[in-house]
Amino acid sequence: MKKKETYAQSIQRLEQIVQQIDNGELDIDELAEKIKEAKAIIAFCTEKLTHVDKQVEILLSDGQ
Repeated sequence: MKKKETYAQSIQRLEQIVQQIDNGELDIDELAEKIKEAKAIIAFCTEKLTHVDKQVEILLSDGQ
């Protein structure tokens, strides 16, 4: 995964990986690598969502 990817790009890449797995396009070595990549993408997206959630909570609480 590239460092500068956006959340949307990461989700799109994850969808591509899932599609490749579902379609049986990968041999066993590729499968292992794609699963590692998917795991890294999921971690990135989870971190991004957590960060944005915290920002939204701060913004909403400042207005009260």
